Amino acid sequence: MTTSGSTHLDAIVAGVREDLAARRAAVPFEAISTQARAVTRSNRLREHLFGGRPAIIAEIKRASPSKGWIRRDLDAVAMAREYVAGGVCAISVLTEGRRFGGSLQDLADVRSALPDTPLLRKDFILDGYMLAEARVFGADIVLLMVSVLGERIAEMLESAASYGLDALVEVHDESELKVALDAGVDIVGINNRNLKTLAVDLAVSERMLPMVPSEVIKVIESGISSPEEVRHLAAMGADAFLVGETLVRSGDPASEIGRLLSRQY
Repeated sequence: MTTSGSTHLDAIVAGVREDLAARRAAVPFEAISTQARAVTRSNRLREHLFGGRPAIIAEIKRASPSKGWIRRDLDAVAMAREYVAGGVCAISVLTEGRRFGGSLQDLADVRSALPDTPLLRKDFILDGYMLAEARVFGADIVLLMVSVLGERIAEMLESAASYGLDALVEVHDESELKVALDAGVDIVGINNRNLKTLAVDLAVSERMLPMVPSEVIKVIESGISSPEEVRHLAAMGADAFLVGETLVRSGDPASEIGRLLSRQY
């Protein structure tokens, strides 16, 4: 529940900040940073895309602020294996625990099971500590939100690169896209969800896709549930689609991935 004058995002970030403080107290930044710089794994997202054909980044997500529990008993490793069987280009693992039911342990478990699959740490990244721990626990890619980081995006991109991490920079409107592009983003995520109201509108992607340079990887986030939507937005330039709830609710995620991409092959 948000308080008067606050937003859903404010409440989530406040919780993330509290949990981060506890982890910092347990493991100093110097220690986690040293561990992160020792990781040599390289699973670059661009190398796992499908040569101009749309791809799916499948998300492991037990809950969300808008829907509550989606699948409380979700087994992260079992779900990840089903995603790989469906032919995804990468897997997104939500690690925020209070509202999404995720954990860094989920990320570590999936990494151990699938050493060659690009993994995205999906969380509300606040600083370099969270970048370092993302690398240590198995991420190849991190989500950086302009709505959270603002003009700090450029420095966070540089820090992520220093750990060997790709960064998916999330934007919701034209002003956020300008911040991302000015920072030299390689991968942009256009999120159709309004983080203040939690409403989803695919018109956001339709409006913003033409504004993104062709060399930047374009990922569509939120609200994708049909092959028609995939086909339509791919024709407008989308390279990949981050899909969570539709797959988690499906009894057969591999087949659902095939359904979303069925008209593309």
